[in-house]
Amino acid sequence: MNKTLRRTAVVAGAATAAFGLTLSPASAVPSTVWTVTPTGSYTATNSGNIVLTATIPMTCTTSGASGSMASATGNPAQVATIGAINFGTSATPCTSVLGNVTTVAVTPWTVVAQDYTASTGVTKGYVGNVTANVTAGVCKFTVKGKASATYTNSTGVLAVNSVAGELTVSNPVNCGTIITTATKPLFKGNYVIKASNGAIPKIVGTNP
Repeated sequence: MNKTLRRTAVVAGAATAAFGLTLSPASAVPSTVWTVTPTGSYTATNSGNIVLTATIPMTCTTSGASGSMASATGNPAQVATIGAINFGTSATPCTSVLGNVTTVAVTPWTVVAQDYTASTGVTKGYVGNVTANVTAGVCKFTVKGKASATYTNSTGVLAVNSVAGELTVSNPVNCGTIITTATKPLFKGNYVIKASNGAIPKIVGTNP
């Protein structure tokens, strides 16, 4: 009887330990308090090409944005708005094999934080509420959705690197089979962020 009880206790203890090990990684509490310094307005300038790929790549050598940043609580949490964003200029238009590309963003877009790594100062999240009307040659279509992104405190770089399925195409006109509603666009590129006082903004996620 005692041997049976001891054996049962050992098995139960092992099961409990295994259960605890299984839960440990999942029980990590995500950041819910996001501190942005300084808060307020910012500007963003592309570093390298900005590329929207919707079956074919559409490349912009010039792109910029502006908006405001603020501390927030929650997960996910909105830490910035993009009030204006442009792709290309009259002097440096975006290009594609279909011809020059005009992209008109319907703002505001958002910058949403989800995960913070203190050792690297990197926040993972996404650019949300994306809506843009794109014209490439005679082809016209609308892109909507979100784009995965990271922000690095040491460099002030917002790196947009969407994955397939985050953005969708709607209302394609004169695009033939090249761009359809089944197309899964990709938005990739880096933006250097500067606060209104010239400082590199910092985003830090902590738990209360």
